[in-house]
Amino acid sequence: MGNIRPTYIKRVAIELAKLYPNEFTDDFDHNKAKVSELSDVQSILMRNRIAGYITRYRQRLAV
Repeated sequence: MGNIRPTYIKRVAIELAKLYPNEFTDDFDHNKAKVSELSDVQSILMRNRIAGYITRYRQRLAV
């Protein structure tokens, strides 16, 4: 079974992915750095969850 992510994480992640489509890749560590750079998320846990969702979102789009 997978994780069920809160709506606010999905909303922020999809918004960032659509605003900056060329900035994010399938690599979690790269996305983690970009989320820190492009957003004002203060919490490390929130940053990681958003980056993780963007990573999975990009992987699904590639298939």
